[in-house]
Amino acid sequence: MPSNKKEGIIFGLFMCFGMVLIMSVYNTALHGFSSFTVGNAVIQFVVTLIIAFIAESLVEPKARKIALSLPYDKSKEINFIVALAFCMVPTMVLIMSVYGLILTALMIGIEGSIFTAYLKTVGLNFIVALPSQLLIVGPISRWLLAKYIKPSTQKPELNA
Repeated sequence: MPSNKKEGIIFGLFMCFGMVLIMSVYNTALHGFSSFTVGNAVIQFVVTLIIAFIAESLVEPKARKIALSLPYDKSKEINFIVALAFCMVPTMVLIMSVYGLILTALMIGIEGSIFTAYLKTVGLNFIVALPSQLLIVGPISRWLLAKYIKPSTQKPELNA
């Protein structure tokens, strides 16, 4: 887990990159690859990553506060990780589903009620986002942070 602001930003970027990658592939598969081009996919990925990072930056502090206020054994880091995921993922799904719905409307159009399409989008996104965050993206992001970022942020000891 991040221990300072710099690590928090890097960790947030790792998390957003992984979640945007998984959710973009999933949503493209759901809607079909008929309008898929590599150029459009790259542009869409970058824009989505920026929007997701901004949303994550706004959601994370509030989710952290809520997760810390819940009654669970805080002596185990895994409990906090799960509590934070259960606080963050639903909010991020609600926000990013609005973005996804706008993107879908612009790219292929929406049939029927926008509200019904939004509810369907939220449900379909949530069932993939929570397990992806808990089982894939979270563990990989924490591993990357520990392996490549934390060692370089620690000051070397000087031998006298």
